[in-house]
Amino acid sequence: MKYISLIISLCLCFTLNAQTAKDLAQAKLDYKNNDFAKALPVFEREHSNKPTDPSLNLWLGVCLFETGGNIKQAEEYLLIAAKRNLPESYLYLGDIYIRQYRVSEAQQQYERYTKARPKEKETTLATRNQYLDKLQRAISRTEDIQIIDSLIVSKNAFLSAYKLSSDAGSLSAFNDVFEANTRIESTVYTNGKGSKIYFGQPANNRMSLFSMDKLLNGYGNEKKISNNNLGLTGGINYPFVLTDGSTIYFAGEDENGLGGYDIYVTRYNLNNDTYLTPELLNMPFNSTANDYLYVFDEEKGIGWFATDRFQPEGRVCVYTFIPNEEVKLVESDDEIYKENRAKIASIKSTWRPGKNYSGLIAAARKENTVVEKKVSDFTFVINDRYTYNTYADFKSSTARNLYFEANEKRKALESTEKDLDAKRTEYISVSGNQRSTLASVIQNLENRQAQLYKEVQDLDIKARNEEIKALQ
Repeated sequence: MKYISLIISLCLCFTLNAQTAKDLAQAKLDYKNNDFAKALPVFEREHSNKPTDPSLNLWLGVCLFETGGNIKQAEEYLLIAAKRNLPESYLYLGDIYIRQYRVSEAQQQYERYTKARPKEKETTLATRNQYLDKLQRAISRTEDIQIIDSLIVSKNAFLSAYKLSSDAGSLSAFNDVFEANTRIESTVYTNGKGSKIYFGQPANNRMSLFSMDKLLNGYGNEKKISNNNLGLTGGINYPFVLTDGSTIYFAGEDENGLGGYDIYVTRYNLNNDTYLTPELLNMPFNSTANDYLYVFDEEKGIGWFATDRFQPEGRVCVYTFIPNEEVKLVESDDEIYKENRAKIASIKSTWRPGKNYSGLIAAARKENTVVEKKVSDFTFVINDRYTYNTYADFKSSTARNLYFEANEKRKALESTEKDLDAKRTEYISVSGNQRSTLASVIQNLENRQAQLYKEVQDLDIKARNEEIKALQ
């Protein structure tokens, strides 16, 4: 009987070993085919039995990195593999160090890989070295901003961290404003006057920016901000517009960016009804991860931006900062200090000595108090008995529509006059061909101004006459 039990045990052992070997062989094949998620649990199990095996440490470290697992743990496994001179470990250690802004260490690992596999310098390493150079340049231009607070929240609820004053406008999730069959990862910004909204939505298989105007009933006149996504190669999303109405901050994907969504700024060019070439914001606003929804509240004197750098899946960190009046870069010969400032290793390292930020932090966290006030969109005198302040005051729909059109023309007139003043000021400081060109632009603007002024006057008169008819 004992012999039978022993034979059964040996058979089971051989079967288990055979199955283990089969699983490991399949995991290696999955690894080779880049199916890292499938291979990971097998390597984890094998590693628990052979924690010093260099190949298992390599495979496990790579799988953790590729599946978005614990980067610190992945580094530990890869360092063990690197001690046994497995070239692939150098490559992935370099990739980890890039994510952590450890530029010099990444460079060292890539150099080790080059020595081990010199033929791959122009293939495997070419794009990595190019990105490393880009990262070095970005870190060298890290902006010296004061980050006063941070809040880690669920990505689905990250707007709760933005406490805008009423003049700065408001933010909403796309699906809270528009009906959609699926969840759209986007936000809707409404300006402080409530006259316009800006948002991102899918168009031609990528996200694009749109705007809509406030009409008599809700918002309409949907307009795409740019037909070519402002020249970027990927999607653009998460818009915010300053109170000047022409400066837009947004998140964009581009092959020349740092990775994922990066934060850009552009300005509206009234002369040709287009936007200027977007400018990529400096670090620490941008990173190798996703960075988006840059917002500046001019009344509170503070701003916010969101990022998923160093965050687990589904979580984002919203930083609160004090915007600089002009760009000021971090000045230091200490490269490690610059790297830490670029990745925001500590918000306290950005603070000015002896400065008390408690008041600004309290203001940033304070909910906007909505004060109920009498609605007065405009003042339109009908006759000596009636003066209207809202579109709801009109009895005649024809008069209401005419006056709405007049107000739209009035906005265009104000914008034209503002641009005309700027061009006249510029005209004084130039000469030669530039002056001739500006003279032509000014002439066109003056003609446009005169035309709009007449149209506004005519529409006001027509609206008034139509309303008087309705009142009789």
